Amino acid sequence: MQRTIFNTPVVTPLLRLLAGLLIKLHGWRVVCDRRALALKKYVLIGAPHTSNWDGYYFILAALKLGVIPHWLGKDKLFRFPLGPVMRWFGGISVDRSKTNNLVQATIDKFNERRSLIVVVPPEGTRGRGERWKTGFYHIARGAAVPVVCGFINFAKKEVGMEKVLEMGECLKAELERFRDYYADKVGKFPERYTPPA
Repeated sequence: MQRTIFNTPVVTPLLRLLAGLLIKLHGWRVVCDRRALALKKYVLIGAPHTSNWDGYYFILAALKLGVIPHWLGKDKLFRFPLGPVMRWFGGISVDRSKTNNLVQATIDKFNERRSLIVVVPPEGTRGRGERWKTGFYHIARGAAVPVVCGFINFAKKEVGMEKVLEMGECLKAELERFRDYYADKVGKFPERYTPPA
């Protein structure tokens, strides 16, 4: 198993204590649907994504909840000297020369592992776009895993993962479900939020 900030002996338990303290000091609350904690494999959406602070709060929440999220990146990001650091923060290298299809590469990673949580920010950027990128949907369908709605809400000072959704055949209907769920979630810069559809 890949050692990360979320599962390194001795270090991670200390970081979990620190995460709980920092969340309390910031006046935030971690919210979680316990069904998500029981799952071994899923795509974890991170939205709204409007600032660099989102990652900070998501890491604190993941540490507090005891989940081990990963993210996928081009193999170039994992070369020396940054490679070990990227892996320790949950990065998984994807060799894009073997496939130009990141969706299929992610599905392959799910098929190779007994447990895997892959974080996908569907907005694709911290700036406002037209609509969500739908790779997360195709990954979930192709790997036969659910999607868990990770969220950040600066209005209520809440961060976490609440809703577990199985993806149906109609992409449009699924995007509407996400639009409804995220309608009351407020990013640090609401004007930058990209809605699902």
